[in-house]
Amino acid sequence: MIPEVNYWAVVVATLSTLVVGSVWYTPKVFGTRWMRLARVDPKAAQAAGIWPIVVTVLVSFLTAWVLAGAVYISWEFYQGGFLSAAVVTGVLLWIGFTAARMITHDAFEGRPPALTTLNLAHELVTVLVMAVIIGVWPPAGV
Repeated sequence: MIPEVNYWAVVVATLSTLVVGSVWYTPKVFGTRWMRLARVDPKAAQAAGIWPIVVTVLVSFLTAWVLAGAVYISWEFYQGGFLSAAVVTGVLLWIGFTAARMITHDAFEGRPPALTTLNLAHELVTVLVMAVIIGVWPPAGV
């Protein structure tokens, strides 16, 4: 079975990650705290230029595409509403892959628990926004 994917929803979900990240990491929200906890040098970050944004767009597209496919498979299997399948699938994938792996890496790297929590919360919000976009804009015929 090849899951049906609405690529417009995937593109919009991809772009939503830039919006969520821009708000989340702005200095007035969590940006200053994140830079301090992650020990990010603002000058070095600025010197990196546009490459981190390019990478973010590419990996966000992959995330949105995989999420859209997983949502379709979940929806086909459970036969519930498409939006609820999207949200539940997004949360479960976040728990099983993003949170579990990030916690493991951060523990071994000795990162502060506050940084792990901040990053995990950002990822959860990002995935939920993507899931809602995908869920309210299912493939044609769903």
